Amino acid sequence: MSAPDLAPAPAGRALLLENIHADARTLLSEAGWEVETTSGALDETELLERLPGVSLLGIRSQTQVTAKVLDNAPDLRAVGAFCIGTNQIDLFAAATAGVAVFNAPYSNTRSVVELALAEIIALTRRLTVKDQAMHAGVWDKSAAGSHEVRGRRLGIIGYGNIGSQLSVVAEALGMSVFFYDRTDKLALGNARRCGSLHEVLEIADVVTLHVDGRSSNSGFFGEEEFARMRPGSIFLNLSRGFVVDHVALRKHIESGHIAGAAIDVFPTEPKGSGHAFESELRGLPNVILTPHVGGSTEEAQEDIGRFVAAKLRDYALHGATTLSVNLPALGTEATPGTVRLAHLHRNVPGVLAAINSVLAEAGVNIESQQLATRGDLGYVVTDIAAHASDEVGRRLRELPETVRVRQLG
Repeated sequence: MSAPDLAPAPAGRALLLENIHADARTLLSEAGWEVETTSGALDETELLERLPGVSLLGIRSQTQVTAKVLDNAPDLRAVGAFCIGTNQIDLFAAATAGVAVFNAPYSNTRSVVELALAEIIALTRRLTVKDQAMHAGVWDKSAAGSHEVRGRRLGIIGYGNIGSQLSVVAEALGMSVFFYDRTDKLALGNARRCGSLHEVLEIADVVTLHVDGRSSNSGFFGEEEFARMRPGSIFLNLSRGFVVDHVALRKHIESGHIAGAAIDVFPTEPKGSGHAFESELRGLPNVILTPHVGGSTEEAQEDIGRFVAAKLRDYALHGATTLSVNLPALGTEATPGTVRLAHLHRNVPGVLAAINSVLAEAGVNIESQQLATRGDLGYVVTDIAAHASDEVGRRLRELPETVRVRQLG
């Protein structure tokens, strides 16, 4: 549990890892932070060494922010995942420590969709095989095994922001779209919802995975699922590396049951560019392997850099938690001419009354106040006319439900 002093915290240090776009550094620097950057990920030990004094941490998919890291980073206020997924962060431990977590759920969806479409076309036309033959000096002018995507059936597993957008664009190319999602999702255009994963596999000529990083998805696509796919079908995974059994995939590619595959994510990935890469899928024909670049276009990374950095800045300066993945959502800036008290607490009855009792007994006038709850947490932002005293801070910290309290402005 963390409940630091109520004295207004100046902008401090930010640490941005994994080659996050320069716009993030610029935005935070302009807001007053001293920003350090690295091009690669850090392991747990390295992260623990670098975090003292760091209030804002930016990562992508490779750095693991564990409970141990969070327990030993008392200065940390917020973590920004400059990507879609947040399964590399212990969200419960972060919330318990009063550390806000933000991500970029929309910024790179178009980039992933375009890569998926490019790979579907390339694999359906067997462009990888033709390209390899040409580079080997072989002129193989033949239509054998090459197809148009128009009229073929696309099966989308996971109909979220990426899957649904892919559905629309693929349909515009003339594909028939079928999808399966564990939750009830509205079908866009002429897409048809299937009642089970197996139903999609038995229908689709192309199967593409766009599932999230929840632990229950680990290993869910393996031998049984590949065996159920149509002979000569194509498989793509641009979601999470741990959801697919690559040994089973290799077996079905080598047998010819699966005609081609495109994989962008892997169970174990190198920490940074230039590191060695190992996979059971290397060297297979009509298989496209890419180094987790589904969202890595210059446009997407620029947008993600600005978006997540702005969320970190606004939380640090104003207590805004809009689109936080682990804290209750409150988004407005402080009332002009006031100071904001941001109080994160366990969500039990009576906390708001206790906070207001402390302020009333100290003669602190409340200009405005907002409360939001999310599961076991509650979050109150209170705008007051002047800075609260150290005594007010002590009493708020000593409330048994307090997780973290900050004075902003």
